[in-house]
Amino acid sequence: MSPKKILLTGSAGQIGQVLVNALIDRYGRDNVIATDISNDPGFSCRYEKLNVLDKEGMVKALKDHEVDHFYHLAAILSAKGEQNPSQAWEVNMRGLLNALESAVECKVNRVFFPSSIAVFGEGVDKTFTAQDSVLIPTSVYGISKAAGENWCNYYFEKYGLDVRSLRYPGVIGHQTMPGGGTTDYAVDIYYAAIENGHFNCFLKKDSPLPMMYMGDAIRATIELMEADKVRLNVRTSYNLQGITFTPEEIYKSIKKLHPDFTIDYQPDFRQEIADSWPSRLDDSSARGDWGWQPEYDLEKMTEEMNSAILAKQLN
Repeated sequence: MSPKKILLTGSAGQIGQVLVNALIDRYGRDNVIATDISNDPGFSCRYEKLNVLDKEGMVKALKDHEVDHFYHLAAILSAKGEQNPSQAWEVNMRGLLNALESAVECKVNRVFFPSSIAVFGEGVDKTFTAQDSVLIPTSVYGISKAAGENWCNYYFEKYGLDVRSLRYPGVIGHQTMPGGGTTDYAVDIYYAAIENGHFNCFLKKDSPLPMMYMGDAIRATIELMEADKVRLNVRTSYNLQGITFTPEEIYKSIKKLHPDFTIDYQPDFRQEIADSWPSRLDDSSARGDWGWQPEYDLEKMTEEMNSAILAKQLN
């Protein structure tokens, strides 16, 4: 059954902007309410300013719009989180608790919480990380996501709140610019190839990380939220696998289209974060429970990213 009303926090973020438009296309602009702390990014649906640390404001928004599906996307990402750990913890953790408490109070039917591969650290098989692997994250972002997964499971078990979650890999899209994540190089590199012909990469050339094209990430999110509740067996967060590649591999895929493109590798503090993450995830639970299947490989993604960015340059 389609939701009557949908509200999103963090709508101005990298995933948020694309997800808002996808939900508008699917359910109609009158049924989607976008929120963020910034000024209106120009959505065609209703937009309201909302700070996720303002629980009263969150409750009011959920009640006023009689929200059925609540996508809580607001968070401070990995690289920015390391620059101000206490702020990242406050926004990521208090914001989530406010969302979960507000959802229970307002009798929201379903809640979405985005987790991340940042929840993994030492003690896992990084070449094929299992769904139930130990979570020992090394960044404040990862710590907040690991704790968040358990809070989501707690609210499901304790209050029956239908919370659903995905462990996103790095998400690559042309629609918005990155927001401070360690995997952001894989978006920046496409723009650099077209605009500058050269890219300085902050990771080593042979650092494999799991990634996903934005189209697959958005589709997975909506498919999970539309799945029959009885099919879902994971109430922490589902592993989600798309494409695994190194900076050198994505560089070579772009170089096929831009033969003069060059790259330098200048690893910084983000290399340590990347080294703590898996290179590939076992997402068999997602495939079995609600039929997840990625559609994009590296070459198909590169072709679409290149075409979309070139089209932007002409406009």
